[in-house]
Amino acid sequence: MTATKLATHRVEKPWGRHDLWPGFADPAKDGAPIGEVWFQTPGDSEPDLLVKYLFTSEKLSIQVHPDDEQAHARGLPRGKDECWLILAAEPDSTIAIGTHEPVDAETLRAAALDGSIEQLVDWKPVKAGDFFYSPSGTIHAIGAGLTVIEIQQNSETTYRLYDYGRPRELHLDDGIAVTDAEPFVPQPAPGRVSEDREILVEGPKFVLERWSAGTRDVTLPDGVSGWLVPITGSGTADDVAFTAGECVTVTGTATIASDDDADLLFAYPLTQRIDLSIR
Repeated sequence: MTATKLATHRVEKPWGRHDLWPGFADPAKDGAPIGEVWFQTPGDSEPDLLVKYLFTSEKLSIQVHPDDEQAHARGLPRGKDECWLILAAEPDSTIAIGTHEPVDAETLRAAALDGSIEQLVDWKPVKAGDFFYSPSGTIHAIGAGLTVIEIQQNSETTYRLYDYGRPRELHLDDGIAVTDAEPFVPQPAPGRVSEDREILVEGPKFVLERWSAGTRDVTLPDGVSGWLVPITGSGTADDVAFTAGECVTVTGTATIASDDDADLLFAYPLTQRIDLSIR
């Protein structure tokens, strides 16, 4: 077994914040706002998954990501399925996901150019505890006033369709070509499979489980890594201590023990659940 606590990489964003989340140091008030904190494997730039925290003070761009086949056609390693767990939300916070009704490519392009795309997408009110899985091809935008854990395929290929007048490049040709501009339908997942274990995402690109406090023996297949993300609480993965606001990767077999107030996410790039024994 190898358990590795990941290093963090702070990313400045115009839509970021100066007040982050417990466990993360706030940036200087006169410094640039921080929008993202990435967890990265030392010496490994190409892991299958990427874990981030997002801190928003403004809406993010309306955007879309390609799937694996579309990414490979452009010489890219993979597409981007992603999911979001809302940790905190201001009372009027929203996330756009999907469109109110099916939209053809010509209408979508015109709406992106004149700004009416803001009315075409479906802005859903959100609150702490909400969860969304967004497959590649889903048109989406994360709103203002949110603190979010994002787990995604490790790809930064983003096609911006609209950016509220910010002076950043748009990618209308590429974006419209891969967009499924239709109402969002949540992908089914097994949900709670035992008292202390819930399956939030079950493929096709990764699995995401949510665990409550306890001790578990986890065995991963050869060559497969798991990402342990403590939302609250603390514990150990064998001899590696972790606490909320950190991320640990695990390979092989490990004993993961957490304290009574722990709430954990565990992600891995497989199409089936791993074999977990709980003692």
